[in-house]
Amino acid sequence: MTIPESSIDPFCAAYFEDPCPAQHALREAGPVVRLARHGVLAAARHAEVKAMLDDWQTFSSARGVGIQDFAKERPKRPPSLVLETDPPLHDRTRKVQARVLSPAAIAGLREPFAAAAEALADRLLALREFDAIREIAEAYPLEVFPDAMGMPRENRRHLLPWGNMVFNSFGPENEYLARAVEDAREALPWVFEQSRRENLTTGGFGAGIHAAADTGELTAEETPQVVRSVLTAGVDTTVSGIGAAIWCLARFPAQWDRLRAEPRLARAAFEEAIRFETPVQTFFRTTTRETELGGVQIGEGEKVLMFLGAANRDPRRWERPDEYDITRRTVGHVGFGSGIHACVGMALARLEGECILAALARRVARIEVTGAPRRRYNNTLRGLASLPVRLVAG
Repeated sequence: MTIPESSIDPFCAAYFEDPCPAQHALREAGPVVRLARHGVLAAARHAEVKAMLDDWQTFSSARGVGIQDFAKERPKRPPSLVLETDPPLHDRTRKVQARVLSPAAIAGLREPFAAAAEALADRLLALREFDAIREIAEAYPLEVFPDAMGMPRENRRHLLPWGNMVFNSFGPENEYLARAVEDAREALPWVFEQSRRENLTTGGFGAGIHAAADTGELTAEETPQVVRSVLTAGVDTTVSGIGAAIWCLARFPAQWDRLRAEPRLARAAFEEAIRFETPVQTFFRTTTRETELGGVQIGEGEKVLMFLGAANRDPRRWERPDEYDITRRTVGHVGFGSGIHACVGMALARLEGECILAALARRVARIEVTGAPRRRYNNTLRGLASLPVRLVAG
């Protein structure tokens, strides 16, 4: 089967504003498409994206989940010990992360996370009008997640430009990456300093990761890198996810009414927002051998861009894919990845999303959008930079 070619650029402003038409075109073009502008292959249908995520032996992360192929050129940034490794190294880092972020550890955070959400919801009702991204989507994760990591309260907003830079670095060297690097200039030394063992409190996730150096599971050089990887994955993605949920629930008031009637649906509302908006839009894999994907022959050493957002709107997999429905059965979405590289902190993100949405649902009759939302442009993440809202108490 001949691979069709497309002029679509998934790393430009027009795409960032509204990727849906381009994603539809890529899905309809075929199971595999060549993106002429960047010289890479792309998969936008759910079946092919899921197959790639689940087959790490053929579709490698170790050669970079960004546009660079680490087997062919020297990495322009330090590879992630979490995202950009395959077994056996991946097994070591994943084992440590899975133990630190265990179900029991996450369950132990429910009470403090819920209390923080309730307090924030009360403050927001007093404010009444504000930017939902800054005051909810950013404020809540920046309060509870660094606490869980064992970080100090000062200068936590540095985590935002840090994460923005890291996720931009998976794309090409364009204006968005250049701007992100400049914006993160002050954040960079702070994040590195806070990743050190002596700066993380005992009992937090960060200290738990560093303890792996004592057992020999990781080296003393590797543990701060793993801490930084967790910081990267644990803030910007959750900020984008909570922002997506607020934006969806404001746009679709019937869904907000359903959530108000049944606050137990808060986690489902967050999960559907992850499917519907897909904060992590794309990641690359590199083929380790000649293979077949969707009936298409692909050679060894091909960079293939997985369109996670397109897969989550694929009508071949989902009924009414372009509708936000908090009662939808979302099992199978790839918003958190799949396979051995699935997001190890997804339970933590779900807890954060559930707690803040439930707290708001118990207090707020309506979320009214009072101004034009503004998109944040990022080579990997989809999210809002600003969302002016008014809360109506209920």
